[in-house]
Amino acid sequence: MADINVTPFVDVVLVLLIIFIITAHVMDYGIEVQVPKTKAVATSVKDLPVVVISTKGDLYLGSQPVKLVDLISTIRSKYPSQNAVYVRADAKATWDIVDTVATELGLGKFALNFVSEPADTSSHR
Repeated sequence: MADINVTPFVDVVLVLLIIFIITAHVMDYGIEVQVPKTKAVATSVKDLPVVVISTKGDLYLGSQPVKLVDLISTIRSKYPSQNAVYVRADAKATWDIVDTVATELGLGKFALNFVSEPADTSSHR
């Protein structure tokens, strides 16, 4: 009577198990990626208030310092007819403060326009 040889089957299952163990670890922590820069930036001629976020996380409305809790009321008092703002965040500002400001402006029913710079297109791959 001929028996089935299960050794190759066990080898394949063990290899798949090892691959699963390795990829499950990567999926748990995520893969670090660098966000690409914008290749083209649309120019805008809208006259909107500018919320500036410094590297340290300080907030400014135009050039005047403003606190996060007063941001919405200050924009509403200085620009009563506006329903959109420019958000100009320093590249080294932490995402936490940018997200907090964006959330606060969103709760104030403002449309957000993030200011960016075009990527350096002089070097091609």
